[in-house]
Amino acid sequence: MLARKSIIPEEYVLARIAAENLRKPRLRDRQRKARFVAKNGACNVAHKNIREQGRFLQDVFTTLVDLKWRHTLVIFTMSFLCSWLLFAMMWWLVAFGHGDMDILENHKNWEPCVANVRSFTAAFLFSIEVQVTIGFGGRMMTEQCPMAITVLIMQNIVGLIVNAVMLGCIFMKTAQSHRRAETLIFSRHAVIAVRNGRLCLMFRVGDLRKSMIISASVRIQVVRKTVTPEGEVIPIHQIDIPVDNPIDSNNIFLVSPLIICHIIDKRSPLYDISASDLLSQDLEAIVILEGVVETTGITTQARTSYIPEEILWGHRFVSIVSEEEGVYSVDYSKFGNTAKVATPRCSARELDEKPSILIQTLQKSELSHQNSLRKRNSMRRNNSMRKTNSMRRNNSGLIMPKVQFMAPEQNASDT
Repeated sequence: MLARKSIIPEEYVLARIAAENLRKPRLRDRQRKARFVAKNGACNVAHKNIREQGRFLQDVFTTLVDLKWRHTLVIFTMSFLCSWLLFAMMWWLVAFGHGDMDILENHKNWEPCVANVRSFTAAFLFSIEVQVTIGFGGRMMTEQCPMAITVLIMQNIVGLIVNAVMLGCIFMKTAQSHRRAETLIFSRHAVIAVRNGRLCLMFRVGDLRKSMIISASVRIQVVRKTVTPEGEVIPIHQIDIPVDNPIDSNNIFLVSPLIICHIIDKRSPLYDISASDLLSQDLEAIVILEGVVETTGITTQARTSYIPEEILWGHRFVSIVSEEEGVYSVDYSKFGNTAKVATPRCSARELDEKPSILIQTLQKSELSHQNSLRKRNSMRRNNSMRKTNSMRRNNSGLIMPKVQFMAPEQNASDT
């Protein structure tokens, strides 16, 4: 069946659509900048044009550990196969040079270097038995060839080295520190609110495992593009910002989720940023948590970052720790939940210059809170009055009408 053609010509429709697109201005979204550190802690950096590739081979063990699992398993398998094949070729040459390939089985006066090795397949099996120390007993070396003894010693030494390197590489890959960092979690959003009369940048960090992180410390760095007075452009300028910690050292006791706080003062790069300016800023706050794993003693590091779109102004994290039957209970379902609080929309500099802004904001929030309470109470009263009135109406409808009963004596006298 043929498709119906439209009544309006195609040329007219296309011209009208083009005219409408020209009239309507297109709003382009602000180009999103690439993150320096992803939310899962991976560094978003691509290394290109590395000319000195030989430097990676100078540290072979670290290179093997840094490889992906599929590459490591391929190298692990090929290292053993290549060593077995290499020494199988050497055993075959020893047997061939000694003449073991030409001797018949019924020859009684001839003693070979390696018994029952008359082909390359038999030499390959004997090489596996020597290096892996399986020892089936069908093939064994004799005292006739000093060269065979030398090959045996060499294969044992090389086999031990291959086993040590490859097994150590597999162990280090399974026990890497970033595996432990998978159970160190950060809140998806950071918040800016008032704490102790100062504007603070806060985020929450927690550990899902019962085994603790010893000597855990938290560092915060702000990465932004800066231009020096000389005109030099620094695309990734890292600025350390202090963390508010009552202890002199920067260590934290991460037995339960903690809220890490940074006071926005004169030393902070967020000092001149207000709520309206936050989304237009080109910066990224990188959080680094370091510590020693209690069970393995290996130093681990967990990372995340917050861009301006992930920083909530005027919010505070809700409490997730409660005491239940003598035990502190942590509800991780509320780990990233926040609640709105009264917070000035101005920058920390303006708040320091005019402390009355904070008082006015708190007073407004208190008045709005009281008004909301009054509205709630009035609504509750109205609802309760409506319920009582409806109940009275229902009860009045259920009252039975009064019925008068006549006595039989009065009826008889009337008759």
